[in-house]
Amino acid sequence: MDILITGAKGFVGTNLTWALKNIRDGFDRTRPGIRVENLYLYDKDSSPEELVSACRNCGFVFDLAGANRPEDPSDFEKDNRAFTGSLLSLLEREGNRCPVMLASSIQASLTGRYAGSVYGASKLAAEEETFRYAERTGNEVFVFRFPNLFGKWCRPNYNSAVATFCHNIANGIPIRIDNPDTELELLYIDDLISSMLDLLEGKAERCGYAGTEPVPDPEGRYCRVPVTHRVTLGHIADCLYRFADFPDTLRMPAIPEASFEKKLFSMFMSYLPESRVSFRPEKKSDSRGSFTELLKQEGGGQFSVNVSGPGITKGMHWHNSKWEIFIVVSGRGLIRQRDLFSGRIVETYVSGEEPEEVMILPGYTHEIVNLSETENLVTIMWANEHFDPGKPDTFREEV
Repeated sequence: MDILITGAKGFVGTNLTWALKNIRDGFDRTRPGIRVENLYLYDKDSSPEELVSACRNCGFVFDLAGANRPEDPSDFEKDNRAFTGSLLSLLEREGNRCPVMLASSIQASLTGRYAGSVYGASKLAAEEETFRYAERTGNEVFVFRFPNLFGKWCRPNYNSAVATFCHNIANGIPIRIDNPDTELELLYIDDLISSMLDLLEGKAERCGYAGTEPVPDPEGRYCRVPVTHRVTLGHIADCLYRFADFPDTLRMPAIPEASFEKKLFSMFMSYLPESRVSFRPEKKSDSRGSFTELLKQEGGGQFSVNVSGPGITKGMHWHNSKWEIFIVVSGRGLIRQRDLFSGRIVETYVSGEEPEEVMILPGYTHEIVNLSETENLVTIMWANEHFDPGKPDTFREEV
């Protein structure tokens, strides 16, 4: 399938382009029902002839072009309604019956705080152009009204408060929030791209609208992305400041699967300057080797790396409730554990050449012995809880 993307250099266009390239080039094999051949990437610096050629040959159109913050307000009409009208006229003139997806905005509802929006009115006009085209030609159209979008490659200090917050906090620049209780409806770029790819597989979630709220309807004129997030500006800022503190605290906030926080963290990281991409955690060293805490996941335990010098034995302590997993990644060693109740001893020989995960059991005093006289023993350690100096749950006892 040949695919035309208008507004290909914009935020959504860039993400969609890379998603389709990954499918075309065989790097993404999760969409076996989609075959991508040629991509026609149209933007403001493309020639009219390129658009004509694309409209003649394409098998699907993603119309993402438009203006949302032009210097001249008249560009709303030109870049939104008029461009979409011209695109559809070209398709009709070329006799192209391919489906068309239009990127509109929730502001096209012209209700509530969007009443009187010039931008919203221009997007509503583009919607009507698209619906009339479908009625006139019988061609299938998919019209999405986007809420606020967020994700990697979103332009800060433009039309996304989330992008501005990410950029500023990542770069140590202050942000301003007049009302932290202001709530936004946010749509993550990967969720949007997933729904756009669904269209290429013949799947669309149809809906109607009651004001700004989508209403599921299999016969609805519009399409929607089923997953959005309603969050306050204050919560967004609180999350971002915690993310920014990670190099100092090593505390990774809880980021459950599919949560807003997980998506926001991914977006935030894409704005980090080069100077903050890497950092050195504190390494505690002595004559036996070193121990370095790497990461403390909220609700998910703590990761550390332990280096034992040649012939060195470390540990010789036990825990009541804390439990750990040791993974030797370099060198040769012996992990010994003794149950303080029964006296049972468990011995596990470990090697970085064939890593295995060894569970360190509560109530068992344990030690790790470097069996080499020349090489260090390097062990990745995970504990089910963060180390708390006030309640270490760690007691000295020889194995």
